[in-house]
Amino acid sequence: MPADGTTDNHRLTLPPQPPPQPSPPNGNSNGIIPLQVPTNSNYRLRLNPHQDHKPESYDDLQSEFTPLLFSSLEKYLPHNMLNVSRESKHKYMREILRRYSDEGERNRIKKHNEYRQRIISNYQPLYRDIYQMNATTAFFVPSFIQAFATSDSNRDERIRNIMSEPAPGVYTFNMLQPGFCEMLLAEVANFEKWIHETRFRIMRPNTMNKFGAVLDDFGMEPMLEKLMEDFIRHISRIFFADVGGFVLDSHHGFVVEYGYNRDIELGLHVDDSEVTLNVCLGKHFSGGELFFKGVRCDKHMNTEALPEEIFDYSHVRGHAIMHRGRHRHGARATTTGDRINLLLWCRSSVFRELRKHQKEFESWCGECQREKRERLNQVVAAKKGEFF
Repeated sequence: MPADGTTDNHRLTLPPQPPPQPSPPNGNSNGIIPLQVPTNSNYRLRLNPHQDHKPESYDDLQSEFTPLLFSSLEKYLPHNMLNVSRESKHKYMREILRRYSDEGERNRIKKHNEYRQRIISNYQPLYRDIYQMNATTAFFVPSFIQAFATSDSNRDERIRNIMSEPAPGVYTFNMLQPGFCEMLLAEVANFEKWIHETRFRIMRPNTMNKFGAVLDDFGMEPMLEKLMEDFIRHISRIFFADVGGFVLDSHHGFVVEYGYNRDIELGLHVDDSEVTLNVCLGKHFSGGELFFKGVRCDKHMNTEALPEEIFDYSHVRGHAIMHRGRHRHGARATTTGDRINLLLWCRSSVFRELRKHQKEFESWCGECQREKRERLNQVVAAKKGEFF
């Protein structure tokens, strides 16, 4: 959902473009009205979503963009766009998306959607129940469910109560039931068996992991999208608001595999995400600890870590760890057994667009904060020198 522009009354103002033509009247009496031509040529998206708005499904509409992107983007439409016809909203959002993705990017998206459809049309799932979000003890441990049980004013406090913060900006909590972990592991194994039997060439999760699978590619995208929207976004709004945690609008969901004849370790890196969820699924292993070395912006990516920024985390099955995507980290060698983890890279196109216009220091970067404190100390020292 890239949107070039500046904030104006809690909205992103996009550059002038010819507006889409209105849809013909549909003649019904259900309160849906066709899109009217805007009085000005600015397309606008709200910076803050309509939290209570329930977006429509766009699964049956043909487009070069994924239907889930439209459902996510709909919450950010201007208020006067919420009650127009679905086709008009689709056209309005599609024009915005087209404006900020070149033809090459659109073709890449189209080909990837076709690739996914070939998999989904031919692969037979082992456990269809895990392809739909089930916010019960079938998926989650009771403490996790109870923290999100209601939407009252105490929910934020209940979420805080299930969290541990073993290091600054790193949060851990018990999340997934052992039974769900087993089912997901079996589903991934079944998918890999299908790959081997059909000799279907798949795309791996990222450029660093040679083993694992993209869950979104074989049908789990709706479930993971629901996981992000209903749970991870709430957590991120509390702990990661400074990196767009309150406006997460897309994700990349996958599993990684470490062990014998698999990846062994992973060097220091940052994720292509604003917020990362990492959950250990098992199996039996030793080693594989995550190590952290501080949050950094692009300018300070290669600076040394301070002693208080260095932290190691040992995986526990079913337990999750969350951190900023720009938190530098890696994985130590898995010395025995097999370790498989579920990862969800959560992204905010709004935050990424706003970062392009960031001129001052990044509030979340440890080195930026250190430099700011140093400049402040220099100013204070200079003022003292004037008086003494």
